[in-house]
Amino acid sequence: MPIKYRRTNETTDKPKQSEASLDEALKPKTNEELNKEKPARKKRRQATEEQLNNPLHGVKLAEILERLVEHYGWEYLADRVNIRCFKYNPTMKSSLGFLRKTPWAREHVEDVYLEMIKKK
Repeated sequence: MPIKYRRTNETTDKPKQSEASLDEALKPKTNEELNKEKPARKKRRQATEEQLNNPLHGVKLAEILERLVEHYGWEYLADRVNIRCFKYNPTMKSSLGFLRKTPWAREHVEDVYLEMIKKK
């Protein structure tokens, strides 16, 4: 006769947490609580008023390019900014790679983006 083993269910054998303590554990912490836990966090620089007023603050280059392509298209961008990666076989990957390496091209694309924002 084979021996039967009793399987225990680990999840049911453990004492259950109350819903209140579970909610408290998942509740997001305030900045003050986080600063108490990690004092080095206090040393982070806060954004200045000038940075907060800048429309490019916090916007990634990929987002800028996606919005421009969606709004204007590659042909318009090729006319406005004379870049080969906009004219011949335009892709996001090639354009982002070039714009990250070339400051003057990035400035031109950012100018087009700022003009688009002002028009809206």
